[in-house]
Amino acid sequence: MAIRMQKFIQFMKSRKGLIVSMALVFGIVFIAFANNQSDGVKNDSLEQKKKILASVGQLLEKQHYNAIVIDNNFSKQAFNALIEQINGEKNFFVQEDIDALSKYENYIDDEIHGADIKFVPALSIVYTKRLQEAEEMYKNILSKPFNFITNEEFVTDFDNVSFAKNINDKKDLWRKKLKYLTLERYVDLLSNREKLTPKDSAYKTDAQLEQEARNRVLKIMNRTFEKFKTNFTEEKLFNTYVNVIANLSDPHTDYFPPVEKRSFDESMSGRFYGIGAQLQEQDGVIKIASLIAGYPAWRSGEIEANDIIVKVAQGNAEPIDITGYELSEAVKLIRGNKGTEVRLTIKKQSGTIKVVSLIRDEIIQDESYVRSAIVTENGKKIAYIFLPDFYADFQRADGARCSEDVAKEIVKLQAEDIQGLVIDLRSNGGGSLYEVVQMVGLFIKNGPVVQVKDKYGKITVLEDENPSVLYTGPLAVLVNGFSASASEIFAAAIQDYKRGIIIGTNTSTYGKGTVQKNIPIGRILDYNEGRTEFGAVKLTFQKFYRINGGSTQLKGVEPDIILPDSYEYLKFREKDNKNALAWDEIKKIDYAIDRSASTIEKMIDSIKQKVASNEALNIIHNDAIWLANNNKKPIPLNIEQYKEYQKLIKSTVAQIASLTKLQNEMNITVATADKAKYFSNTDKAKGDRYQAWLKNIKSDMYIQNATNIVVDMILQHVDDMEITNN
Repeated sequence: MAIRMQKFIQFMKSRKGLIVSMALVFGIVFIAFANNQSDGVKNDSLEQKKKILASVGQLLEKQHYNAIVIDNNFSKQAFNALIEQINGEKNFFVQEDIDALSKYENYIDDEIHGADIKFVPALSIVYTKRLQEAEEMYKNILSKPFNFITNEEFVTDFDNVSFAKNINDKKDLWRKKLKYLTLERYVDLLSNREKLTPKDSAYKTDAQLEQEARNRVLKIMNRTFEKFKTNFTEEKLFNTYVNVIANLSDPHTDYFPPVEKRSFDESMSGRFYGIGAQLQEQDGVIKIASLIAGYPAWRSGEIEANDIIVKVAQGNAEPIDITGYELSEAVKLIRGNKGTEVRLTIKKQSGTIKVVSLIRDEIIQDESYVRSAIVTENGKKIAYIFLPDFYADFQRADGARCSEDVAKEIVKLQAEDIQGLVIDLRSNGGGSLYEVVQMVGLFIKNGPVVQVKDKYGKITVLEDENPSVLYTGPLAVLVNGFSASASEIFAAAIQDYKRGIIIGTNTSTYGKGTVQKNIPIGRILDYNEGRTEFGAVKLTFQKFYRINGGSTQLKGVEPDIILPDSYEYLKFREKDNKNALAWDEIKKIDYAIDRSASTIEKMIDSIKQKVASNEALNIIHNDAIWLANNNKKPIPLNIEQYKEYQKLIKSTVAQIASLTKLQNEMNITVATADKAKYFSNTDKAKGDRYQAWLKNIKSDMYIQNATNIVVDMILQHVDDMEITNN
């Protein structure tokens, strides 16, 4: 087995191995499919489209891990999914459109199996007609003042909204949406006016501010519809159609039309001057997909995944509302020269609006690798290691590997006489499978780490074969609902071996227990760029299982200790996707429980009691429930009710923020070997970034709780030794 592992390592370091490793990367991809549609399918002939559909269908029926039956039932699902994809708010089509198109409900499976493509052309005609109609509607509606005194609501839970029965109903849907968008801006303008007096030249009356708010919304809608008309083509609709079909098999099987290898999410982590965030365009808005650790957006502590960027301003200049902007257009505004200021107006998931000032910096990925610090808590020195993802550069012999980097950090920290260790995997979306196995091996003697099963039932066990253990002391692993794939495998292995305590801010991690590989469709056009004639399908072909037999799919990993945050009741995990593969289990394999298991079990019971009586955590839990319940509630369009609604949301969010951020910073420093990097770095900007990261973690309530738990583990371990000695 050791020889096989050596061959595996050599293979993974080869160019061919690199391609395989890229295919086997199983981190979460947050960038929306729309971002990969810019070029579309080069040749849009119906025959080529039929080939694409047939190829995708065969992969789903024959090669997918959970091979599906493409029949009339599948056809109906695809029909509804595409309608929802292109008009989730249900304000373009009317019911008669859906009724007319319903003749294709049982035809999509025939198209996949070779019949003429009719659904997309028919849908395109209807969509184009309703788009023109909606454009006339919004312009007419916004030409007249709104009455913000009447009692009515704007429904945002579009899953429970029906298509308009007729044109008048459709007009009312648009009126309420436009009224809501105007009310948001009107209240904002009223708030800004409070700083002025009627004598100031910039002072405007209520009527003037209402008109200004409507004008702003009109600009947004004009830009949005211009984008719709420019970007909406039957070709792009077809690409979306194929991807919808692929997604019905599971959320991580995608169709990608022929595009250049360099996509936006890759460029957002390359070398340029920006904010260090990955963005996605969704439903006419630009969202934060994820943050690159150590960079401006992350350092601010005010920006999170799923935040919407509403406006972008260059320093003190007038902000530009980017609602409806193309992703590439938004990126041009956000990027700029090094050291210049960009101000982002952010809309949080809670509905609150805030302006965040960021100084652009050069974004270099090497600062996204593992880093560490030392927390002194109750007289104990606890090591803290932050790992943003399970990275591995197999292309270079000396390429960065997270397991090796973590090992170096541990050695460095042990030289400081640390007594415990916290590994932070919060929002770690995954990475290299090989690195997970190696990293688990740093904490156990040897043994199985994870099981992998293919569609034929063949099970492969990946093991740590090195009997040496780098770190044997108390260990805690910190995770959240965004910790996925590789993170879940690591946490599961530590939990199954009872080697440490898993601490989570949600009741489970993300729940992605599947592996994908890229399968090209058609001839390869460019080996270097990875372009093929008809694109490619990222296909799910394996599942992961814990060594105890349970899958990480859907359920994720349930932490031993839960320290609640505000995300628990929001819908973002695998279990919230109706197309996700099911949880199941296979046979448990033999593995040796760590000798500290009894201490771990005692600690978990004791800590749970402490958490249950923690008033701050209970408040956060209750606030999270309240925010989730209000997230889908209709928004009042009466101005006084709207202000009260916003006031409640803002106060709740503020309360959570105050409780999760420590008033008194923790005593945190860095290892002696790292002091030069942090405090006398020859690259001053980089040194400042390291210091900013250090300052940021000092006020993190979850890190403090995790270190306190490790301190309790240390004390419990001492007590157990005393009992044994007696």
